[in-house]
Amino acid sequence: MTLAEILDDLRRTKASGLHAETGLWVAGVLREQIAAGRLAPGTKLSEETLGDALGVSRNTLREAFSTLSAERVVTRFPNRGVFVSRPTTGDIREIYRVRRYLEPAAVTWTPAADLGPVRLAPLSLAVERARAARDAGSIPGMAGANQDFHAGIVALAGSERLDQLMSQVLAEMRLVFHSMAENALFHAPYVDENARIVSLLAEGRQSDAATLLADYLVRAEAQLLAAVAARAGG
Repeated sequence: MTLAEILDDLRRTKASGLHAETGLWVAGVLREQIAAGRLAPGTKLSEETLGDALGVSRNTLREAFSTLSAERVVTRFPNRGVFVSRPTTGDIREIYRVRRYLEPAAVTWTPAADLGPVRLAPLSLAVERARAARDAGSIPGMAGANQDFHAGIVALAGSERLDQLMSQVLAEMRLVFHSMAENALFHAPYVDENARIVSLLAEGRQSDAATLLADYLVRAEAQLLAAVAARAGG
């Protein structure tokens, strides 16, 4: 997606935004763009351009930038401006530390009675989309479906606060995934593992699902750290 297309999308958001006067609303809009992979690491966020596209003041936009900076998805550089962040190895370790606490817990503590076909449907749909993307050779498609799968895992807990936390984590994760942007072998194996997690949950085997999930989060972190190290060494 080009910058012009992103700005057009933001202008449509402005027309439907009921809370465009608030920095939190703007932060949510930009976070969504980052989590969807439309704003890549290193992208400069122009106050003038974004303010015009969203129909908000610079003060409101700066409030949003402060929120996103605290979440580590944007970075301020003195005399240069605000840019979409490039996660460091420390950021990756922190992201996965949060995920290892959050996601297996959501799987473990959601009552079994709440894990029927209706509640599991979003997870199954994300797996179907990931398989279709894998068959089509679409790395962005696999990454996007994976994001939706893990958001759905946390959504099982039925907590708005946890959902909000996960949205912040996934925005950072999308930036991390740029490290693996051309590596289909990173994303493809997790498609089947996600499918296995859904099957385990459908069978009432929450403990096994949580163990599998925790294990593959450890492996994914190691792969990402190795990729970042290789890129730095190259």
